[in-house]
Amino acid sequence: MTERIKIAILDDYQNVATGLADWGSLSAEVRVFTKPFADADDAVRSLAGFDVLVAMRERTGFAAEVLERLTDLRLLVSTGPANSVIDVAAARKLGITVCGTGYESHPTIEHTWALILAAARNLSDEVESMRKGGWQVSVGDGLFGKTLGILGLGRVGSEVARVGRAFGMNTIAWSQNLTAETAAEHGVRAVTKEQLFTESDVLSIHVVLSGRTRGLVTAAELGAMKTSAILVNTSRGPVVDEVALVDTLLHGRIRAAAIDVFDTEPLPADHQLRSLPNALLTGHIGYVTRDLYKIFYQDAVEDIAAFQAGAPIRLID
Repeated sequence: MTERIKIAILDDYQNVATGLADWGSLSAEVRVFTKPFADADDAVRSLAGFDVLVAMRERTGFAAEVLERLTDLRLLVSTGPANSVIDVAAARKLGITVCGTGYESHPTIEHTWALILAAARNLSDEVESMRKGGWQVSVGDGLFGKTLGILGLGRVGSEVARVGRAFGMNTIAWSQNLTAETAAEHGVRAVTKEQLFTESDVLSIHVVLSGRTRGLVTAAELGAMKTSAILVNTSRGPVVDEVALVDTLLHGRIRAAAIDVFDTEPLPADHQLRSLPNALLTGHIGYVTRDLYKIFYQDAVEDIAAFQAGAPIRLID
């Protein structure tokens, strides 16, 4: 493909994509969409006529029925190396190439700790008090000597645990395939699922969303936690039963939840979680850093250039 093409950059909420990569190096007309689409029909109407789409992670889904209606689409680039809401098999049948980009886990690890510390030390209340001319309004909790529980000791979870040990925390973990030997390699004690929820003072979730992990944390697990515990989720919203979480927080059965991911994103403006004083919320910004966005968009430009040259790279199978 050598002719001038039409590229749509999707879900660029902060409107920064064009400043983080050299889109001018491409023979292309580029349009940026800064708002999420209302539904699949809205996406199809808005994206008709584009040859290339650059999707930001999993913000917009591309099921087979959507791809079938995007008759001009030839290349779909997803930031990151994989995207669970793109039907790659359907794309392949339709002759649509799907490519990914590089990725780094450091931003999510850092944001996980930002949430833990903010929840433990009541930072939202303290910051608000200072803005209003006040002073100390709460008594925070320390982390030294407390137990950090990790649900999913993979690439992110193991690094979160490492930071916890630097704070002097005892670290425990559970996941469906975790062995005592693997846990020990990361300086972590493997426990049962029941122990993870009953022993943790801070419990942080780091599992990939799948059929096995969807709804993994139910009312029963939340009910087993200490009333002084903090639940942290920077993984995926559907891992936790959201209705049960709201009920748990509403009745003060745990100290707090620090949540970056939700069942529906963006989180509806009237969602009950927004009104709960013991819910510390951020809008899925765990991976949103300038450094990682540069990787995403610069790699996306490389993907498009390679596709135009007839030699696509970073193919997602």
